[in-house]
Amino acid sequence: MSLIWWNASWLAHVGVFIAFALLSLWSARPFADEHADPGWIVIDEMAGTFVAVIGLAGWPWLVAVVVARIGDIFKVLPGVAPAERLPGAAGITLDDIVAGLYGLAVGWVTWWLL
Repeated sequence: MSLIWWNASWLAHVGVFIAFALLSLWSARPFADEHADPGWIVIDEMAGTFVAVIGLAGWPWLVAVVVARIGDIFKVLPGVAPAERLPGAAGITLDDIVAGLYGLAVGWVTWWLL
């Protein structure tokens, strides 16, 4: 789905990210007491992916997505695991967003280097 936004403006990317982040917080709310990230709800991954690609296209876009997904899956980047331990829907969503911010940083560095 994110490929259809490839050529959109950075402001559109920010808008889509905010929408996905809010939807993620809302949809994760019923599972907040279980303090587990339900694998079948993927809107939190979409929020993390969309923050990673703000204003990017081409190779930097791909690098940003890969870094964000690896950061979210393995929780090795500073701040990702602590964000996941936050209570409620925030913990379910914010680990993906923190990983996405790492992806965004690496994507922009890649853009600058190319």
